[in-house]
Amino acid sequence: MSPNTAPNTTSKGAGLYDIRNFIGLLLLIYGVVLTAMGLFADPELDKTGGINANLITGLCLLVAGGVFMAWARLKPVVVDTSASAPGAGH
Repeated sequence: MSPNTAPNTTSKGAGLYDIRNFIGLLLLIYGVVLTAMGLFADPELDKTGGINANLITGLCLLVAGGVFMAWARLKPVVVDTSASAPGAGH
């Protein structure tokens, strides 16, 4: 066996069913809605102390959703299926 070949183990990525994808997608959707409301709706600055709360919160949610999606893409969860296979020896 050469040093570049991996041992004979079976592993599978969580992929689409990773919870970080669901959280990231929801944060991105809410971020888009709040950012649009902050840009196009009445900001009601007298109620929020002079800041556009929808815009700031929407942008923060877009960043947080992007971080979750990047995290899931860059460090995927790997599930080792060889331990749960029938006849694994335990």
